[in-house]
Amino acid sequence: MPERDPLAPFLEPLERLGLPYCVTGSVAASVYGEPRLTADVDVVLLLKVSDIAALRAAFPDAVYYVPPDETLRLQLARPTRGMFNLIHHESQFKADIYVAAHDPLHAWALAHRRRIELDSGPIWLAPPEYVILRKLEYLREGGQDKHVRDIRFMLAMTPIDRAWVDEATQRLGLGAEWQRCCAES
Repeated sequence: MPERDPLAPFLEPLERLGLPYCVTGSVAASVYGEPRLTADVDVVLLLKVSDIAALRAAFPDAVYYVPPDETLRLQLARPTRGMFNLIHHESQFKADIYVAAHDPLHAWALAHRRRIELDSGPIWLAPPEYVILRKLEYLREGGQDKHVRDIRFMLAMTPIDRAWVDEATQRLGLGAEWQRCCAES
């Protein structure tokens, strides 16, 4: 019997939750470029303190690890880089949830997300320009070549608004990383 899609335990509850979200990171890069294995799914989620009970109902403790409410409140209050993990007990697959509340780039991604169909059902996917910008940030912070490779394949396989990305990389101080990826694509 084929194994169940490892994304399904997260995407199905997110769909039922009904809050604005989009899948990003290596899963999105695989859709827009070259498929590759990943250890988790990255999700941008517009979550408010008033939504914590609904999140807990969508991801029950018997099936998922969900951080304590106080941890969720602290992450929601952070001015930047608020995030937390969800872990599916049975598969041990992890979702990195990035809180969208205070990040203008997250807000842009949610406003420009795309609805696509996967084997596990319909999902919201971050736009490729957003995925590229975040991967450029991770490249600057950690220097991992996997981000260069992901961006190179995305540029080869998916049309993007290059003028918008050029402007955004300059505004975000990612010009050197962007030039490196463009030179290799």
